[in-house]
Order: sequence, then structure tokens, then C-alpha cells
Amino acid sequence: MEPTTRNYSTKKEFYKQFRKTSHGAELLKRFMKNKAAVAGMIIFVLIVLIAICAPLIADYKTKAIKVDVPNRLRSPSAEHLLGTDELGRDILARIAHGARISLVVGIASIVVALLVGGTLGAIAGFYGGRIDNIIMRVMDVFLCLPDVLLALAIIAAFGNSQINIMISIGLAFTPKLSRIVRAATMSVRSNEYVEAARSIGARDGRIITNHVLINCMGPIIVQFTLYVANAILTISALSFIGLGIQAPTPEWGNMLASGRAYMRDNAYIVMAPGLAIFFTILSLNLLGDGLQDTLDPRLKQ
Repeated sequence: MEPTTRNYSTKKEFYKQFRKTSHGAELLKRFMKNKAAVAGMIIFVLIVLIAICAPLIADYKTKAIKVDVPNRLRSPSAEHLLGTDELGRDILARIAHGARISLVVGIASIVVALLVGGTLGAIAGFYGGRIDNIIMRVMDVFLCLPDVLLALAIIAAFGNSQINIMISIGLAFTPKLSRIVRAATMSVRSNEYVEAARSIGARDGRIITNHVLINCMGPIIVQFTLYVANAILTISALSFIGLGIQAPTPEWGNMLASGRAYMRDNAYIVMAPGLAIFFTILSLNLLGDGLQDTLDPRLKQ
């Protein structure tokens, strides 16, 4: 509820004080106190900016994928800041354009997991009983399989196009996210606002989307950031073994795979993509931990 204006000399002062005391401002203040989370956010924003500005950093066709054998395995210099790979392609250009692939596939795959797993988890947690048992036992079957193995099975069946990779990784993470959403749904389904919505005749679907899930967004947002990191790592692992994004499309995993034969004399060729993966995963984990501390009401001071 907004404070009354009678205690403030001007409307500007009123809204300034309201912003200071609002819930969003309080959450932001708590988040900014977490130095590790702020560092993670800054690193991740920089990586996103590199991905967005990749065409400005280097041309895709002439720098990232065009073979230039006379310039192969050049050490870092003013012309090639991170050097060139075994085919003469600029490593900085491939890192920048590879960031686009990794971020898009990573985020899209977890969106798929949330759409499928979140829907199933919300239905299971809201209704309980036999519906809950059926959905969760099916999810338990898939939880018996490692994420990478399940993604490999789907890719082997449907091919390794970029869309198939998104779907396969998304389905691999669906069981875990369904259990998280189910637990969050069960924690709020008995609250007064849910009973009030039932009493006025709201349909179950409307209650789930407008009242239950909206109040479960805290843990869902936290897990989203953490699972995006896992998805990016899975993409890199699949590309490293040759079943993910295929060359000449730049992706950090296939850059590691192609450069490992030359790493003894040209360590920079694997250090750049390795550090890109490292800092992306680190930033998302720091950001996720910071959001968890911020959104958890038990940690409120």
C-alpha cells in the first residue's frame, strides 16, 4: 500500500520515498550487498554484450568461418588479438560468434524444460493424488538417466541440428525442473489467495497460472539461471565429442575439440574457449546464488 502524500511537501518527494520503501527497491538493495552476485552479473552482462556486438567485433563470414591457411596458428598480435586457429580463422571472432550460439541454445533449452517440466510439475503439485503419482513416477524414470546420456539418445534419434539440440537438452533437464516447480506449487497451493480464487469460481488453469506460479517465481528464477549454466556446459560437452554444434559453426566446445591437437605448442588455441566457458558458468552460478539469497525470505535481515 502506498504511503499518503500528506506527510511529504511535494509529490516528487513522496514518490522518491515510496521507491525507497518499495519491495523491489528492498530486493535490489539486498542483491547489491552481495559482492559475488554483483560480480557475476557484471561478467554475464559483458558476455551478453559480446554476443550481441559480435558482428561489430568481426565479420562472421570473413573472420569466423573463412579458412585462411597462410595465417594458421598465428600467436596473439595486434591484428589477431587472440591469435588464429589451425585453419587460420580468427579466434576472437569465433569466441564472439560462439557466444551467440552457446547463450541462445542454453537459454532456449531451459525455456523448453520450463515449459514442459514446469507445466507437469505445476499440475502434479496442484492436484496431488493419483495425477501427482503418475507424473512423478514418469519423471523418476528419466531421472535415472544422466543428462548428457538422455540428450545423446534424443540427438541420435532425431539428428544434431541446432533446434534438435535445444529440444534434447531441454527434455533432459525437464525431470529436475518439474520436481522443483512441483515442490514450489505444493508450498503455496493451500494459501488464502488460492482458496479465495476458488471461492469466486476461478478455473484451475487460471488459479495455477495467475495465483500459484506467479508466487513461485523466486525459486524458478534462481533455478533458471543455474540450469542455463548447466545447459551451456552440456552443449559444450556434446560439441566436444562431435555430437553437438558442428564445424565450421563456431561453438566453444567444438573449438576446444579442434584445438586440443595443437595445445602443446599453441596453448592459446584452447585457453580462449576454455576461459569463455569458465567465466560464463562462473558468472551464472554466482548470479544464481545471489538471487537465491536475495529472494529467500528466511534470509531477510
